[in-house]
Amino acid sequence: MTQCRRCCITTSLLPLCCRIFVVGIGFFSLCFLMTSLGGQFSAKRLGDSPFTIRTEVLGGVESRGVLRKISDMLEVILKRMDSLSKLDNTSSTDAKRLDELSSAINRFQPAGLVERIQAIAQNVSNMAVRVEQILQNSMVQDGTSSQCEVPRDPRYPECPGKVDWMRARWTSDPCYAFYGVDGSDCSFLIYLSEVEWFCPPLVWRNHSSPPTQHTHQAKPTKRQAAFRTDLSVLLDQVGTGKESLSFMKRRIRRLALQWGTAANRLDAKLGQRWRDQKKILVHVGFLTEESGDVFSPKVLKGGPLGEMVQWADILTALHVLGHNLKISMSVKELQGFLGVPPGRGSCPLTGPLPFDLIYTDYHGLQQMKQHMGLSLKKHKCHIRVIDTFGTEPAYNHEEYATLHGYRTNWGYWNLNARQYMTMFPHTPDNSFMGFVSEELNETEKRIIQQNKVNNMAVVYGKEASMWKQGKEGFLEILHGYMEVHGTVYYETQRPPEVPAFVKNHGLLPQHELQQLLRKAKLFIGFGFPYEGPAPLEAIANGCIYLQPKFSPPHSSLNHEFFRGKPTSREVFSQHPYAEQYIGRPHVMTVDYNNSLEFDTAIREIMRTKVEPYLPYEYTCEGMLERVHAYIQNQDFCAPEPPFIAANLSRQGSAGGSRMTGPLFVPLPNSTALGWASNVTAPAAWPPLSSLRLLVSQEGQSCVDACQSAGFICEPAHFRFINNKEANGMKLQVQCEVVDSEINHILPAFSVMRRECGLQREPLLFSCAGHSPKYRRLCPCRDFRRGQVALCRDCL
Repeated sequence: MTQCRRCCITTSLLPLCCRIFVVGIGFFSLCFLMTSLGGQFSAKRLGDSPFTIRTEVLGGVESRGVLRKISDMLEVILKRMDSLSKLDNTSSTDAKRLDELSSAINRFQPAGLVERIQAIAQNVSNMAVRVEQILQNSMVQDGTSSQCEVPRDPRYPECPGKVDWMRARWTSDPCYAFYGVDGSDCSFLIYLSEVEWFCPPLVWRNHSSPPTQHTHQAKPTKRQAAFRTDLSVLLDQVGTGKESLSFMKRRIRRLALQWGTAANRLDAKLGQRWRDQKKILVHVGFLTEESGDVFSPKVLKGGPLGEMVQWADILTALHVLGHNLKISMSVKELQGFLGVPPGRGSCPLTGPLPFDLIYTDYHGLQQMKQHMGLSLKKHKCHIRVIDTFGTEPAYNHEEYATLHGYRTNWGYWNLNARQYMTMFPHTPDNSFMGFVSEELNETEKRIIQQNKVNNMAVVYGKEASMWKQGKEGFLEILHGYMEVHGTVYYETQRPPEVPAFVKNHGLLPQHELQQLLRKAKLFIGFGFPYEGPAPLEAIANGCIYLQPKFSPPHSSLNHEFFRGKPTSREVFSQHPYAEQYIGRPHVMTVDYNNSLEFDTAIREIMRTKVEPYLPYEYTCEGMLERVHAYIQNQDFCAPEPPFIAANLSRQGSAGGSRMTGPLFVPLPNSTALGWASNVTAPAAWPPLSSLRLLVSQEGQSCVDACQSAGFICEPAHFRFINNKEANGMKLQVQCEVVDSEINHILPAFSVMRRECGLQREPLLFSCAGHSPKYRRLCPCRDFRRGQVALCRDCL
C-alpha cells in the first residue's frame, strides 16, 4: 500500500511540477524582459517598430549580472522540483493539498498559457545566447571599442550624418540586419565602410575580403556572340499567363523566318568580326502587376499595341544577336536576377551587378530604384530605357529641371541622354531603338499591286472614341470617292460613333489585318494615336498613308497628351517620321479642316500608283545592325577623358609636334566644317570622321540646323566642339567674352553681345535646346542611307 501510494502521488505530482516549472520560467522570463530591456523600450529610437526587440547591449557588466541571476533562479527551481520528485513519505493530507494547488493553477491558466510561456522561455533562451555572443564580441574587441568612435575625416564628410541616421533608422529596413548591423556604433561603421562607402575603413577590421561596394573582381573571360536562328528558347523565356505575352509570342513566331534570314545576311556582312557576348537583363516594367499593367486586359479590346510590338522585337533582336538573355516580367523576378538583399531596398546589392546591360522602361526604372537602393546610382550606366516619345537633356538633369521648370513625372534620372532609346528617330539626343515591320519579297509585292482595290480605304482607329467629334466632314468627302472600312472593336453591337456607311470588320487578328491592308489603296489617320507602328505596316503593304497636319504643332504646351512628358518637341503631324523620312508619294500630309485641300488629296491618291515600301531601318536586318552597333560601341560606364585641343598632334609632323592650326576645316560644297584630316583624331564613337560642324540661326535648335543641311545632330560630339578653338574665324564667331555655364543651349554665342558660352555640365549637352538670343554651335554628322542611327563609318 505504501508503494502504491508513492506511485500515485508521484504520478499526480509530475504534471503539477511541470506546471510550476513552466510558470516559474515564464515569471522570470518576464522579469528579465522588464529589467534588461525595459529601459530600451522606454527610450525607443525613431523608426523602431514596437514589435522589434533590440539586441543592443548598453552595459556589458550589468547584462552579464542579469544572466547570472536568471541562471541561479532556474537552478533553484530545478533543485526544488528534484526534491519534490523524491518524496517518499507524503501523507494523504499533503497529496490533497497538492491536488488543490494543481487545480488552482489550472484555473489560473487561460487557454494556451503554457504554450505562450514556453514560447517566451524559448525566446529568452535565444536572446540570452545572442546577448552572450555580443558580450563575447565586445571582449574580443575590447581594445577596439575606442576605435568605433565616429571619425571626422574630411575625405568622408557624410560619415557622421550617416551614423546618426543609422542610429535612428537602422530598424526601418531588415536589409541592415542582413548585413550584420545590430544597433552598435561598431556595426554602423562596419556597414557604412564595407557595404556602403560613406565612412573610412576600420583599421582593426580584417580586410582580406574587399568591401561590397569596392569589389574589383577579375574581368571574366570574354565570349564571342554567335547568331541564333532558333527562337524556341526565347519563346519559353517570355512566359505565359497574360494576353500581352501571348500577343508578343505570336508576333515572334510570325516573324521567325524573317529574323533568321536577316541574321544570316548580317553575319555575312560582318564577316569574321569579333562580337562580345553580353549578359543582358530585360525587365518589362509596364507589364508587371506592381505597375498596374493596364495594357494586358486591352490587348483584345483595341488597346494600344505599339509598346508590345517594340518589346517583342527588342527581345528577338537581342536573342538572335547571340547574347545571354534573362527576362523579367515581375518585381520578384527582378529582385532575384539582381541579387537584391531582403528588405525594402535601402541597402545595396549583395555583390557586383551580374549583367552588362539592363533594358527596361520608366516603370521598371522606378522599380529598380525602389529595390536597388544606392546600387542604382553605381550601376545606372548599364541601363537602357525604352522611351517611346523621348527624353530631352533639360528634363533629364534633376537639379537643372527642378530649378528651370523642366521637372515632370518622368525624366530627372541624370542618365546620359543616349541611354534613352526611342521608337522613332525623332530625338537625336536619345538613341533610336525602333521596331520591325514585315518585309515582303518581290513576288508578294507584285501580287499586292495586281490585287489592289483602287477605291478602298481603311481607317486608322481601333477604338470607338477616336471616331468622335469633327470627323464627319472629311469622312463624307472620302465616302464620295472610296469604300470606307474600319477595324473598330465592339462586343455586342456596332459602335454608334462609326458612321453607317463604314464597313466595320471589328478588331482583326494581325494576319487578317495584313490581308485587308494588301487590298486597300488608302490608309487614313484621324490624328491619334501619335507615332504608332500601323502606318509603316500599311505603307509596307502598298497603301498610301494620309494624315492630318497640325497647325499649330502639338506639344506639351498646348496638348494634354504630351503634358508631363519629358520633351518640348513639337509634332507637326500624326506621324512625323512618315512625313519626314518617307514622304510623297507614300505619305501625304494635309489640312483636314480645308475641305478643298482634302478633296484634292483624295483625287491625287486615286491617280497615284505606289509599290510597297519599307525603310531599311525598320526591317529585321536593319534593327539587328543598329542594335549590334549600340551594344558593341556604346559604353557609358567608362569615364570620357577630357578633350584638350592643344594636346593634339599633327599627322606626319616631325616628332609629333603639337597642333597649332585649326581643328576644323571647310568641307567642299558645304557650309559645314569637318575635322582636319591632318590632325590625329581621338578615339570616339561615332568616329570624328563623321563630324560636321554647323552654326544654327538664332532661335533654331541643332536638331533643325543639322536636318536642314541634310545631317543628323550627334550629341556624342559636343565635347569636341565645346572649346574656344571651335569658335574660330571659319565660323565668323568673334568672342570678346567666353564664359562657362550650366545651360542646355550651350555651347552657343550671341552675335549682338559678342559673347560665347561653353557648357560646364556634360549631361546638358542638348541637340534640342534653342534660344532666340543665341546661335547654337552644332555637332552634326552624316548617316547611312536608310539607317539614320548610324554614320557611314559606324559599323
